Amino acid sequence: MRHAALGLLLGTLLGGPALAADVATVHGLSLYGEPALPADFTHFPYANPDAPVGGSLVRSAIGSFDSTNPFIVRGTPATGLTEIYDTLLAQNPDEPFSMYGLLAEGVRLDPDRQWIEFDLDPDARFHDGQPVTAEDVVFSFATLTEQGQPFYSAYYADVAGVRAVDEDTVRFDLADSESRELPLIIGQLPILPAHFWQDRDFEATTRDALLGSGPYRIALVEPGRRIVYERVEDYWGQDLPVNRGRHNIQRLVYDYYRDQTVALEAFKAGNLDMRIETSARNWATAYDFPALEAGFVKRLEVPDGQPAGMQAYVMNLRRDKFQDVRVREALNLAFDFEWLNRNLFYGAYQRTRSYFANSEMAAEGLPSEAELALLEPHREALPERVFKQPLPITQPEAMRPRLAKALALLNEAGYVVRDGVMTHLDSGAPLRIEVLLFDTQFERVVQPLLQNLAKLGIEGDIRIVDINQYLNRLRSFDFDIIVGSFPQSVNPGNEQRDFWTSEYAEVPQSRNLIGLSDPAIDDLVDALIAADSREALDTAARALDRVLRWGFYVIPQWHLGKTRIALWDKFGWQEPFPAYNLDLSAWWVDPERGAEIEARQRNR
Repeated sequence: MRHAALGLLLGTLLGGPALAADVATVHGLSLYGEPALPADFTHFPYANPDAPVGGSLVRSAIGSFDSTNPFIVRGTPATGLTEIYDTLLAQNPDEPFSMYGLLAEGVRLDPDRQWIEFDLDPDARFHDGQPVTAEDVVFSFATLTEQGQPFYSAYYADVAGVRAVDEDTVRFDLADSESRELPLIIGQLPILPAHFWQDRDFEATTRDALLGSGPYRIALVEPGRRIVYERVEDYWGQDLPVNRGRHNIQRLVYDYYRDQTVALEAFKAGNLDMRIETSARNWATAYDFPALEAGFVKRLEVPDGQPAGMQAYVMNLRRDKFQDVRVREALNLAFDFEWLNRNLFYGAYQRTRSYFANSEMAAEGLPSEAELALLEPHREALPERVFKQPLPITQPEAMRPRLAKALALLNEAGYVVRDGVMTHLDSGAPLRIEVLLFDTQFERVVQPLLQNLAKLGIEGDIRIVDINQYLNRLRSFDFDIIVGSFPQSVNPGNEQRDFWTSEYAEVPQSRNLIGLSDPAIDDLVDALIAADSREALDTAARALDRVLRWGFYVIPQWHLGKTRIALWDKFGWQEPFPAYNLDLSAWWVDPERGAEIEARQRNR
């Protein structure tokens, strides 16, 4: 300890980073403070180390798939593919953001956050028995950031370099970005086998059973119909603390259906074991069937500790008609959430107003002094109401005055109604809007919005396409409006680049669906990523939230602070559930109840 302290002191005096030999090796990392679980913890608190192993879980997926590579731009990947891969660290869903050893048995983080080293577990193996080495980590990082989806290059943009120190040690050098979460999200990197990909084209779609090191392997691929994963019996990491009591179910099956309506009927018929229900109407009306009344099916509502994020009608700024903020605000005014909630949703939802709804990061009132410090450098570029008008945004409640205000805004933007059609004065072009969907279930929700737009003379259509066509159009940003989402965690960070920044506005398959390219927003994202305390993070998130909301880039929809699950009653779990994320990998199939339920399912 004396030598370690001396090394740290000398590093500080000489102005250089601490030597790896002088930095303590730890079992986990936390964004702020220390991890909640000690170095000798045996399992996550919500997991049951004595859970039985076996059984199957059959769930639905919608649409189709043509690839088993989830990391690339091309193709439509099958559901559940992350089950076959391990990461360097594993996140505890019972903490805001703490990571513990998985492939890496130890971690060293430079006190100045200039580098991080991971010691790989010497027992770590891919499914073919080959060891997981530092070279696999280097290969994975380079491959994903250079050939993978744009998300990876955005997420790991502040990694300056990565190299193998020896066979079991890998070092990441970190740029001077001050991103506090960067060391933790490096731990989320999925590790790919370099030897498997040596003679394969990583960027090409494939239907092969790809190689990983995780708790499951691909057992069956029926393109467009089904994918099956089986538990790896000799999984190298099954007795690690992060895994004990998890990954108990023998077979994970995803059957593909055309849409949610068909999938619901398949669940009721016993062809599916579990369903996460996203429709308030279905939850209220569609589960009154004999198996539920007889006690064979049950329903759960699990509280969700994460921020609600933003689900919305997303407007594509790459279309000229959405460039004027007055047009975007007018479209917002035409959305009648209260009518929808009352008539279609059985009063189940809350209106989403913030990009960080249901959290301390949601902006309210006027900007605080700390927010103003971030906003002032951009005063000339930002709307004055960002500084002078409080949030939430005040709008008329009744639909008639809302539409009157929308009409006035459209007139200010140069539109007039000619022969019943909203038309631009200069160009003579009618204002037409297409909402692109892939699921018929949402059609009934979009229609009331289009009816209100029609009262303004705006022509609106719904275009429903199959999932592959939808994804292709999404990748090339070929849409007017889609139903999109921007999920948020308790600790947002590098992923915000992919959501909002100029660098990703024109990158195919990025998550900058809006097409935002604004230096002020870029700077606010940088401030959020660089936040070095909880207070600084909340402040930066509020400032970003404020600017996004006054831009009217989306029409916010609704949220629910819980997950609705319907299931055939053969599963077991421990309560309380994790505080921040539902972890179905900690569930198991009860042998006796499972046999009874499955016999009934077969006999239906």
